[in-house]
Amino acid sequence: MQTICWLTFATVADELNFTPEANSQDSYTAKDLAVLEGLDAVRKRPGMYIGSTDSRGLQHCLWEIIDNSVDEALAGHCKKIEINLESDGSVEVHDDGRGIPVDKEPKTGLTGVEVVMTKLHAGGKFGGGSYAASGGLHGVGASVVNALAERLDVEVDRNGKIYWMSFKRGVAGVFEGDGPKAEFTPQSGLRTIGKISAKVTGTRTKWWSDRQIFLKDAELDLEDIYARARQTSFLVPGLSITVNDNRKKEKSSQVFFHKGGISEYCDFLQPDAPVGEVIRIYGSGHYQETVPVLDDKGHMVSTDVERDMEVDIALKWGMGFDTTLRSFVNIIATPKGGSHVLGFERAITKAFNEAMRSAGILKKNEIDVIKDDVMEGLTAVVTVRMSEPQFEGQTKEVLGTAAATKIVSTVVADKLKEFFATTRRIDKANGKLIMEKIAGASRTRISARAHKDLQRRKNALESSSLPTKLSDCRSEDVTRTELFIVEGDSALGTTKAARNSEFQAILPIRGKILNVQKASLSQMLDDKECGSIIQVIGAGSGKSFELDEARYGRVILMSDADVDGAHIRCLLLTLMYRYMRPMLDAGRVFAAIPPLHRIETMGGGGKKGEYIYTYSDDEMKKVTAELTKAGKKWKEPIQRYKGLGEMDADQLRETTMDPDARTLRRITVSDATAAEQMFELLMGNDVAPRKEFISTAEIDRDRIDA
Repeated sequence: MQTICWLTFATVADELNFTPEANSQDSYTAKDLAVLEGLDAVRKRPGMYIGSTDSRGLQHCLWEIIDNSVDEALAGHCKKIEINLESDGSVEVHDDGRGIPVDKEPKTGLTGVEVVMTKLHAGGKFGGGSYAASGGLHGVGASVVNALAERLDVEVDRNGKIYWMSFKRGVAGVFEGDGPKAEFTPQSGLRTIGKISAKVTGTRTKWWSDRQIFLKDAELDLEDIYARARQTSFLVPGLSITVNDNRKKEKSSQVFFHKGGISEYCDFLQPDAPVGEVIRIYGSGHYQETVPVLDDKGHMVSTDVERDMEVDIALKWGMGFDTTLRSFVNIIATPKGGSHVLGFERAITKAFNEAMRSAGILKKNEIDVIKDDVMEGLTAVVTVRMSEPQFEGQTKEVLGTAAATKIVSTVVADKLKEFFATTRRIDKANGKLIMEKIAGASRTRISARAHKDLQRRKNALESSSLPTKLSDCRSEDVTRTELFIVEGDSALGTTKAARNSEFQAILPIRGKILNVQKASLSQMLDDKECGSIIQVIGAGSGKSFELDEARYGRVILMSDADVDGAHIRCLLLTLMYRYMRPMLDAGRVFAAIPPLHRIETMGGGGKKGEYIYTYSDDEMKKVTAELTKAGKKWKEPIQRYKGLGEMDADQLRETTMDPDARTLRRITVSDATAAEQMFELLMGNDVAPRKEFISTAEIDRDRIDA
């Protein structure tokens, strides 16, 4: 049977002429292979080296040059870096480091400048001893930028001389004039163009990006440069970074300098009100690593190498729920963490459990806190410095060095133990505040889990656990349903009569609810009105909030069009911002806009007039002026609504509740940090800043509540 199958296959193959020579277009031989020399590989496949050829790739080129200067700062040889964005499209980076070596490299016979700028995987960070820790690890940064530049000029101050060298798309040579369009002659070698004090050293790199490579609309984003410069100045204390933007008529300059290092970075990153002060953890560890080393004969030999690792961590807790964690290896950001972050998370939970048991903050009958409790409201900057770190991939987003986990874990455990055992009064008070905050987070989590079933969506037959004052709707379709939160029983009667009971639910509240910005989490949960709102929405609160479990597609705040109404609306928004933030982010929170006046015009010849609703005093004056101009009269006095209770059901339905006729104001949070700061200013415990704001702020009255 097997033989018959083989013969059948062979016959078919012969009939179809499946032979290597049958189709010359399908042939594949050694002559079809292309060998890319030098920097041709970079220009052919730029995405492999810089990610993309849009603005992000352009920005990456700038980081590659800046990081070389920062490596000099890490080695202790650079104090100032200057970045200049010029109007002719060029970018210049100037540092006062040691300067790129100008002597000849023995193997190639080329100067150090030419080797760095034209040879891939060439540099001083491959274990030669020049850099104990660095961001540049692969030796491709400067040469890649050079390959993708229409023109690149390097100027080096070293040995009392000024050296100069130019390149065009990675090829060394001489330009006859300024700019990338000048006449170019290929020529190798470094030129001496002047003298300088022997004490002065540094490197200036200026380049024009090649528009044959990058997209036409690719450009450097100033805010991204500011963010990166600010971050670097935090990570390398004492380093001054100046960014000059000379691209427009209005030139700008900004200097970034931070002595406090990552402690200041922690303060900068924290989005909410602090609980205690910054805790700084510093230590070091020693480990052994087996790496291939190039011997004198050019052979790679596995060798055990002794390594040192420095650990520097800053911690600070806040009132909020979100965790802000930034991790770095040398100056390289590791947004996806790695072995150093794993070590940190392991140790911090264990250390806090031990300290809280010893201090009696956790009772004997209480279970241990978990990682989520410790990390709640935490702002942390975790940095390690080491030689030749191992990353999981070219992007350097994840640290893979296994020894980092144990070293970081040991340092964190030992230093936190010392901190909690301190006799200093300030540190003891700081530690107690933090431990009580974490214990509160744990108790709230346990309590929330116990009440989770009460917060889930329930249908009409199961609504016995819901507040009796809720007038629920019949529909369970979340895409249609609306919850109106109204103030007082007087508004309830009118809104209940005006609503469409199919999809509109009404929840009355008793005036001004608790100010949750000042209150603790337990106080908020104990408050009857806050509890009712959370229970009715049915999606939980804080970290346990699940947007998909919300019982209503829209939450509409409907208060009176006066000062008290605005205050109530602000208190409700504070509650939703702090404990139901996903509702705001999803654009599912609205404010109703009830009218302030009703103008009844008088019709001619016994005809009935029409009703005109206005929403502010200015609008009312404008309408009456237009009516006067048109020769129309109206009934006096003009009705002014002091509250929703003064409107009948038909008027309220027509102006505020009917989806076909009403106007709603969607409430969103576009900038969380700014919003948190504003809520703290207007609703927090500190009176002085609020008083200053009220007395000095220039407020456009027309834009209040707009």
